[in-house]
Amino acid sequence: MLARVAKLTFRLFAAFILLSVALVAIYRWLPIPVTPLMTWRVVENLAAGKPIRLEKEWVPLSEISPKLQYAVVASEDFRFYEHNGFDWVAIERALKSNERGKKMRGGSTISQQTAKNVFLWPSRSWVRKGFEAYFTVLIEWIWGKPRIMEAYLNVVEFGDGIYGVGAASEVFFKKPASKLSASEAALLAAVLPNPRRFLVAKPSPYTRFRQTMIQRRIPIAARLSEKE
Repeated sequence: MLARVAKLTFRLFAAFILLSVALVAIYRWLPIPVTPLMTWRVVENLAAGKPIRLEKEWVPLSEISPKLQYAVVASEDFRFYEHNGFDWVAIERALKSNERGKKMRGGSTISQQTAKNVFLWPSRSWVRKGFEAYFTVLIEWIWGKPRIMEAYLNVVEFGDGIYGVGAASEVFFKKPASKLSASEAALLAAVLPNPRRFLVAKPSPYTRFRQTMIQRRIPIAARLSEKE
């Protein structure tokens, strides 16, 4: 009995590894059509009797303003071009903050956020964090930084039913993603910690403050990118 269970477990594990690697390899080249978060939001709206909104448009990295790329680095992951998917400095800082009982945002990198957004369900658990780490290693290995940035900017949530910079640029600024100004890019990046609380269309004083700080750091992020 134990031998059968072990054999079945091994087969399931091997199948998961093969399927996950194959999926990551496919998404290395093809646009990502839908994510678990998008599906989750649709189900949430259906359950609440709210209108279903799902706006997204895949935009190649070459057609996304570099200002937005630098803005999300400045906002979310300043060492994006240096680390291998995990920012151990930020993780250590977050752990120390947690030990002191202070509110912390965490040490998730753009790579980790991309892995979570593309492949995993929206929840907070150690199991999901384990899968997140696994997929982070895979996309760093198979995709590389440019594709990770491209995927991140195309699937990240910018508002209720608005996913990716293509849709966000058109909805909020009536222009393509390639034409975003530094101020507009900084505003989009400013809402990313919680795009359902911090609104692009109605930015709070705190969001405006974040926008200003991010815009000031864009040139620094640009220089870091050029070193890559």
